Amino acid sequence: MSTNAPARLANLWDDARAAGMTEPERLVYRSNILGSDKRVTNYGGGNTSSKIMEKDPLTGEQVEVLWVKGSGGDSASIKLDGFATLYMDKLRALKGLYRGLEHEDEMVGYLPHATFNLNPRAASIDTPLHAYVPHPFVDHMHPDAIIAIAASKDSRALTQEIFGDAIGWLPWKRPGFELGLWLEKFCLEHPEAKGVILESHGLFTWGDTPKECYETTIAVINQAIEWLEKKTEGKAIFGGEAVKSLPADERRAVAAKIMPKIRGLISEDSHKLGHFDDSPAVLEFVNSKDLRPLAALGTSCPDHFLRTKIRPLVIEFDPANPDVDAVVARLGDDVAAYRADYTAYYERSRHDNSPAIRDPNAVVYLMPGVGMFTFAKDKATARISGEFYVNAINVMRGSSTVSTYQGLDEQEAFDIEYWLLEEAKLQRMPKPKSLAGQVALITGGAGGIGKATAYRLMNEGACVVIADIDDAALAAATEELGKKFGKDFVRPVKFDVTREEEVLKGFANAVVEFGGLDILVSNAGLASSAPIEETSLALWNRNMDILATGYFLVSREAFKLFRAQKIGGNVVFVASKNGLAASPNAAAYCTAKAAEIHLARCLALEGAEAQIRVNVVNPDAVLRGSKIWAGEWLEQRASTYKTDKDGLEEMYRQRSMLKRSVFPEDIAEAIYFLASDMSAKSTGNIINVDAGNAQSFTR
Repeated sequence: MSTNAPARLANLWDDARAAGMTEPERLVYRSNILGSDKRVTNYGGGNTSSKIMEKDPLTGEQVEVLWVKGSGGDSASIKLDGFATLYMDKLRALKGLYRGLEHEDEMVGYLPHATFNLNPRAASIDTPLHAYVPHPFVDHMHPDAIIAIAASKDSRALTQEIFGDAIGWLPWKRPGFELGLWLEKFCLEHPEAKGVILESHGLFTWGDTPKECYETTIAVINQAIEWLEKKTEGKAIFGGEAVKSLPADERRAVAAKIMPKIRGLISEDSHKLGHFDDSPAVLEFVNSKDLRPLAALGTSCPDHFLRTKIRPLVIEFDPANPDVDAVVARLGDDVAAYRADYTAYYERSRHDNSPAIRDPNAVVYLMPGVGMFTFAKDKATARISGEFYVNAINVMRGSSTVSTYQGLDEQEAFDIEYWLLEEAKLQRMPKPKSLAGQVALITGGAGGIGKATAYRLMNEGACVVIADIDDAALAAATEELGKKFGKDFVRPVKFDVTREEEVLKGFANAVVEFGGLDILVSNAGLASSAPIEETSLALWNRNMDILATGYFLVSREAFKLFRAQKIGGNVVFVASKNGLAASPNAAAYCTAKAAEIHLARCLALEGAEAQIRVNVVNPDAVLRGSKIWAGEWLEQRASTYKTDKDGLEEMYRQRSMLKRSVFPEDIAEAIYFLASDMSAKSTGNIINVDAGNAQSFTR
């Protein structure tokens, strides 16, 4: 369905690989290859199961056990511990306790009583759907092509036309115990059927072997893809094109202006992170004549809806006359109107026992000629929400072309969004980390102090943009941090802090990646040593360019973003003990560092009224991991103090009052303190992290 994906799903089943696996391992394998293509199922969506004979740990007898994807988790990456295991005889016994549809939710509380082998993985609401299908291997997927049929007004007739009696059809029913009984009844009444399409939901398929089940799933989806291709060939998609896309670089430039404004408007209670998508599938939709009527209908599949809210917010924009400033000026009213509409939806749909209204802001923002912005509590969720809406676009693309697309009924949508079971799951979520939802940009981020700071901030939940001029170090640090914290949490950007155009471009790229900025750690540096009579003008200017002008340029851009967002901000300068205490043969360096400290004081005055805090950390003699100590500077300082390279760190340690060495992690801890709410009432301050040096006392 997607315009940038191969037409058919490949059969990825490998007999040789599967032959050496246990049955549970084959379930993991089947799940992973199904989840590897987002046209089969979206992130976290769908589930798989196998009914397997196992040895009962209590009786030693062979018993039938349902292995089914547990609550949460993702098919593409799930492992054995992601599956719940339940006694089938106990699951069948639950039918005797079922009191009817109005008491359906209480059945979830019985599922733990059916747990096999003390498995701690919680069973999902979809467990009965798998348990009561009288086949040993079951796949439940959310393929774009199938949901395009399922979300069509005449989906039952289309299902019959495409699949005949091989695939059945059931009307919409919220996942749960009742739907499990419906599936069982269908299977018993249609023993030759290989699967069933659930209206507005997805696909169930089954088989007598794992391979048969998998291949049926792939074959059914491919059959739907082929049918849709033939039916849509030559037809106007989404009513045809209404506007043309801006060029790619202009789309990103618009995103860099729009995203911080949206972020500021929706982050009053908790900071949100953004994701930008201008893929062909998105542009085809946002540029179309039917954008507004289709967007207003919302999504159909429950998984899509839960990630993307009742409907997106369409940002009015004419790419032929691109007045971005007018869009920015109007965004406040647009967001307020969406909140009012969402509140009205909540009020007319709520029940007496419904949870309180949640965040009324949109998740998905669609802009003609530009693309799609999605915002959520973290980058991964924002990205995944965007992926879900691309799935929804693909569904609408097929459904609206071959039939009439229909979104989920508003009351049904509300009942899923504010489902008491869903609310209970949200209440069990762990407390967010102290910097969750915040974005930090660290200049000199690939060096010792910069990388240690990235580790410290990311450990507290922040997303980090590493800015550096060293390509190799930047790539290595990004890979290292990505492996440790996840690729969604880190982005590299190369720029020279002394070059204004590079700084502007670098900040714009950072904004498009995460939606805005909360923390600037200005850490780019150099070090030089020379007697004053041997200090060249070039050396003097180089120190001033990096340590004064560079700090000014990045601070100016950060202030612009902070003021656009109107949610405050933090700037932390990494200066030096030498900004307060003179040092021999380092006039250029010490003077530039003093200028840096005074710049921070000036900025603290300017930013206070906007809750922009500016503070300074003064390190001293941080040798380990530092690039500036890797070459000539180390030799020069060793010469100044008449020692060798190996003895320099020990000399600095002995020189300190506390007789302790200072490491990058020590500086990172001070930076975290100043960037976090632990110092929420501090600005214009200096923290010396130098193991004690009387000359650099601030008073």
